[in-house]
Amino acid sequence: MAGKVFLVGAGPGDPGLITVKGLRCVEQAQVVVYDRLMDPSLLESAPETAERVFVGKERGRQALTQEQINRLLVDRAAEGKVVVRLKGGDPFVFGRGGEEALALAEHDIPFEVVPGITSAIAAAAYAGIPVTHRRVSSLFTVVSGSEDPSKPESTVPWEVLARTGGTLVVLMGWAALQSILETLAKEGMPGSTPVALIQWGTWTQQRTVTGCLEDIVARGQEAGLKPPVVAVIGPVVALRERLRWFDRGDSRGKRVLITRSRTQASKLRELLEQAGAQPVELPSIEIAPLEDYRELDLELDRALERFSVRGAELDSHWIIFASTNAVDAVFARLAAQGKDARAFANATIGAIGPATAQALAQQGIRADFVPASSTSEAVVAELSDKDWSGVPVLLPGADIGREALAEGLAGLGAQVRRVTAYRTVTPSGASERARQLLQEGVDVVTFTSSSTVRNLMELLGGDKELLASSLIACIGPVTAATAAELGLRVDLVAREATVEGLMKALVSHWEGEPAPHRDLKV
Repeated sequence: MAGKVFLVGAGPGDPGLITVKGLRCVEQAQVVVYDRLMDPSLLESAPETAERVFVGKERGRQALTQEQINRLLVDRAAEGKVVVRLKGGDPFVFGRGGEEALALAEHDIPFEVVPGITSAIAAAAYAGIPVTHRRVSSLFTVVSGSEDPSKPESTVPWEVLARTGGTLVVLMGWAALQSILETLAKEGMPGSTPVALIQWGTWTQQRTVTGCLEDIVARGQEAGLKPPVVAVIGPVVALRERLRWFDRGDSRGKRVLITRSRTQASKLRELLEQAGAQPVELPSIEIAPLEDYRELDLELDRALERFSVRGAELDSHWIIFASTNAVDAVFARLAAQGKDARAFANATIGAIGPATAQALAQQGIRADFVPASSTSEAVVAELSDKDWSGVPVLLPGADIGREALAEGLAGLGAQVRRVTAYRTVTPSGASERARQLLQEGVDVVTFTSSSTVRNLMELLGGDKELLASSLIACIGPVTAATAAELGLRVDLVAREATVEGLMKALVSHWEGEPAPHRDLKV
């Protein structure tokens, strides 16, 4: 039974610019065949079991020839698989998607085309340049710059394009740009015509150089531009200074290392991208289930059984979730036992942090207690006015979690039972990548828990010098204290121990406001 191929436009670079339909295709793919000029984070949306095949090309090098790519698509679909051909920009705008579609049609392979946003308009838009404007330009033309315009057999009507008065967008033209501009000038385009060169359009590292027909190549070379570069030629370029929006602010292009687990990194990555920073993911921890739920005294199943079956017999009992991971782990075990949120019908539920409270809400539980501060010491202080004598308290958490909350509540008279609900482990094979990323250079290293600090230092073999040139930002004072204990220089501590609070601290730092850690004892 033949499968199906989806020719999907991934957009120009910003992963948020892929279409909803395109993303749905990726989520259902059994095989993803992808290009170079697309954000690799899009591959995370594919199922873990999906085959991922890189077929990227750049000048002078290519992983597979076009004929080999065509054959790959045909062969995988003939095996009955759902294949997503993920192409940068739009499949049919200088993307050779038409050739791939013809190859599929010739072999009677079902296919579907999912258009994408082309860099021809997106790069200009992110540079603050509208390719059309009612009072400036009523047309725009997109041409490939990979064809040398000085060749007598050129099929591009440069003599016409030089006189349209509209906007000319040249893709893949950096190598031949000097020749292209000389041809346009020769055919009558004024030397004062505004030109913008946009490198890595819509990516966080986007750079824009402006000038005119006569000097733009020299300016681009002086700025050190290299492919991929989009050239926008025409009067609309003059609108950039008033309309630029993407490349304003000191956060633009900052490389920020995210060390939390991959499942938790999405929110911080999203906030960093919104601020124009470049998130670099290096999960220093992975959340893993327990290998045996009935080990030693930390028997999660028995603890949950006690709170669900005997809960009705107890006058007062609490279960406090310290993280979203704890919520996920506990409800996964309940589901395995054929139970749900009703198991905690008679319990008082605590959630440390708004994210944990939200995770509980998604399970149908509104937390009875959400502390103002997320540190264990602050939680104990906030609960100290209650009568805890003999009150059973269940604390599901990580295998290496802090004991401060359990000890603090026990000191108030509670009968505390701390159980391991999940494990935190160091990702395999991450040490080499950690060193490589830090040697390449990152502007900021973020730590969102004490375990992320310890695990990163373990990956680095304790070599704190690799972090010496990076600003170190911690989500809260407990994490900062761990970093300091390990000999790291802490530059920034969020006032509010949440991802949003960490992001606020970073933005304030980039905007030149005093660093919050100066008011805290670390």
